[in-house]
Amino acid sequence: MTTPAPHPPGLRAVLAAPHVAPLLAGTLTGRLPTAMAPVALLLAVRAEHGPVFLGAALAALYALASAIGQPLLGRAVDRTRLAPVALFTAALSAIAFALLAVLGCTPHPAAAAALAALAGAATPPLEAGLRAMWPRLLSRSDEQHAAFTLDSVSQELIFVVGPVAATALAQLASPETALAVCAAATAAGTLAVAAQEPSRRRPTARRTSHWTGPLRSRGLLLLLAGMFFLGVNLGAFTVFALALGDLNHSTWLAGLLPAAVSVGSLIGGIAFARSPWPHPPSRQLLYAAAGFALCGLPLALVTSPPFVLVVSVCPGLYLAPLVATAFVLADRLAPSGAATEAAAWLIAVIGLGQAAGSAAAGHLASLGVGAVASVPVLAALLAAAILAARHDLLTPNTPTEKPA
Repeated sequence: MTTPAPHPPGLRAVLAAPHVAPLLAGTLTGRLPTAMAPVALLLAVRAEHGPVFLGAALAALYALASAIGQPLLGRAVDRTRLAPVALFTAALSAIAFALLAVLGCTPHPAAAAALAALAGAATPPLEAGLRAMWPRLLSRSDEQHAAFTLDSVSQELIFVVGPVAATALAQLASPETALAVCAAATAAGTLAVAAQEPSRRRPTARRTSHWTGPLRSRGLLLLLAGMFFLGVNLGAFTVFALALGDLNHSTWLAGLLPAAVSVGSLIGGIAFARSPWPHPPSRQLLYAAAGFALCGLPLALVTSPPFVLVVSVCPGLYLAPLVATAFVLADRLAPSGAATEAAAWLIAVIGLGQAAGSAAAGHLASLGVGAVASVPVLAALLAAAILAARHDLLTPNTPTEKPA
């Protein structure tokens, strides 16, 4: 008689594991500024009667600085521990947000640019740190898969709450209040994570010494290239939402449209966790990237806010499965002892893509909403095409993935 295979663990079972719930809650709080800050910076410049391009440039600079900082901080975590690295950087980032709230953006653009860069570069590596911890906190591979999915699903709460919270605070109080909340969330979330014992453990895996770190994995490089264009899509979409709001005299669209994508992602992620796709992770990634790109095509054809709001939910249905599977593959493709840095690189290229997308879309804003909409649409198609081009490299433990 054969023993039946264990039933895949549910999200509640994973949350019940030691340290998982408090670490996840603290990480979500600390990561809230990543969704709030770009919208808050755009609205701050708008409230101060500055040009849209300045707001887009500050949002892009914030994302770019974060993209540069995360791999360096991830490598520091792999060599030491998460808690001290996160606490030090959180202090710097919170101070930068607080100064932005006090000084404003348009009156002192050079200072605002420096502070936005500092806030981004010092973003605590909570996301990469937690995703590298999942294999240490949960021993079974199906539990780890559920945890990565839970992480991606819960992240969508950030991108639902963050843009809406930034917009609401800007409307009810001021954009400076939204920036002050970014400072408070950074500090509170990082303190909560640092209070948990796993964040103070030294990494157990032996780190292979090579200056390129995880970037010597060809499969990881392919994954990073595809995810860069996912970031372009997300960054450009924020500017598209603001441009569409300006066209229709509806400021609320700047927060509501990104939130609509995240609502779709939340739904898609829960469905993905409850009924995992019967394919290996590399194939799941391709299907999710293709679905995300195809469902976003109608954005290039419409300018009616109600219709765009509905259409924005559709690509979101594939976003959480796409991100969750990408992090599963990043962990499996990374060389020994470089899991945090590999996750940080994935976060970094998405952030770098967001910076490029925000800048490109902001530059095209003067040409109309249609020109801005073309950026996220084309970026999603490029992401899917790149991942499909050499999908064989995305299978872990193949000869191409062995350390050089």
